[in-house]
Amino acid sequence: MGKVTRKRYGAEFKSRVALEAIRGELTLAELASKHGVHQTMIAQWKRQAIEGMAGCCHVN
Repeated sequence: MGKVTRKRYGAEFKSRVALEAIRGELTLAELASKHGVHQTMIAQWKRQAIEGMAGCCHVN
């Protein structure tokens, strides 16, 4: 049996899918089917994107 490797997704793909998830026009299940990615991954990318947006805007 061959070695199983994980699929790696580029930052551009992740951010595009996360943005679609944030928009909320499709459910996570619909996005998962559309892009061939598990719902859990999309939810994680969405959370990371939101956290990243919140962390970039610190004003003193």
